[in-house]
Amino acid sequence: MGRSRGGLTTKIHALVDALGRPIRLKLTEGQAHDGRSAADMLEGIDRGQTLLPDRGYDSDSLRDGLAARGAVASIRLMPTRKRLPAFDPILYQQRNRIERFFNKLKHVRAVATRYDKRDDNFLASVQLAALRIWLRTYQSGP
Repeated sequence: MGRSRGGLTTKIHALVDALGRPIRLKLTEGQAHDGRSAADMLEGIDRGQTLLPDRGYDSDSLRDGLAARGAVASIRLMPTRKRLPAFDPILYQQRNRIERFFNKLKHVRAVATRYDKRDDNFLASVQLAALRIWLRTYQSGP
């Protein structure tokens, strides 16, 4: 998707539920800002839901859009921010579920090393790995 001197660069954006299961996945170029993909990813957020994105998504427009939908956002603040919105560090500790999801994705070699050259094939590999994560939550044995 994105190309640099080091090769292909791609960011995986994921919307994950409280159990660490993926709800929505999207690929963007590695050099693209995270805020560009935020509007597409957050279409499924409803009233009363909590969002725990990382620092790259910290913007007033994103916070206002979530507040208009009735959702709560606990986004870690950028260090250069002038206006300081509310931030709950206790709630933000739950973000480790999102990081654990990405760690589980990296256990699939095709995703970790990005074997696929085309972005649609790479997205399919990521979706298959995400499907395996979903199926593991419903597994009855060890």
